[in-house]
Amino acid sequence: MRNLKMTIEYDGSRYKGWQKQKDNVLTIQDKIETVLSKMTGEDIQVIGCGRTDSGVHAENYIANFHTNCDLSVDLMLNYLYEYLPEDIVVKSMKDTSERFHARYNVKAKTYVYTINNNRFRSVFNKKYTYHTDDKLNLDEMRRASEVLLGTHDFQSFTSLKPNTKSTVRTINYIDIREDKGIIEIEVNGNGFLLNMVRIITGTLLEVGKGNLKPLDVEKILNEKKRSEAGPIAQAKGLCLKDVKY
Repeated sequence: MRNLKMTIEYDGSRYKGWQKQKDNVLTIQDKIETVLSKMTGEDIQVIGCGRTDSGVHAENYIANFHTNCDLSVDLMLNYLYEYLPEDIVVKSMKDTSERFHARYNVKAKTYVYTINNNRFRSVFNKKYTYHTDDKLNLDEMRRASEVLLGTHDFQSFTSLKPNTKSTVRTINYIDIREDKGIIEIEVNGNGFLLNMVRIITGTLLEVGKGNLKPLDVEKILNEKKRSEAGPIAQAKGLCLKDVKY
């Protein structure tokens, strides 16, 4: 039995997230499993590094699957490239340790949220950026982001119902950068709760617009109530950039 590790890039615009669902909606996992099962003649179950929300993208999503298929990695990659839709590409694949698990072995993930802060939206990147022409105060956003660094209970920053699972996570860094009106908020942590990065982004945007102060973000964190935090940012601006093991 082989254990194969894949690096996947996808445009999540038309998908209901990574995770396969019971009601046969369109998901990334389901598309990949269908093609792999056809290729191997087996019932392939793909293990992903985590869920991504409906409409969220990925540049380097990691997954693995087990198979008895003896095709070479190159032939498998060619098959996947031919039969997967154009908005999903398996960029690399390799045989890995039997013990490797794409979800349980994750040490850190990096997400990037992209904002177009120019006067007009771009017709070329509108599928991958959130557009606002409100002038954003990046220095205030950076000060607010510092409050979130380290290990905290992020109950205020998730759509999970209270007390359903642990909401303690560690954020290693948040980097906010800007170039020609394009702002990127890069968040790295040991794991993320449902909608967590998008709610953090929505809250930082409220700070940038002057509706909240950095001190307010500290209060929001301590309140542990979702209703206290900012709105959830649009899914299309979010991309999973990297996963570390």
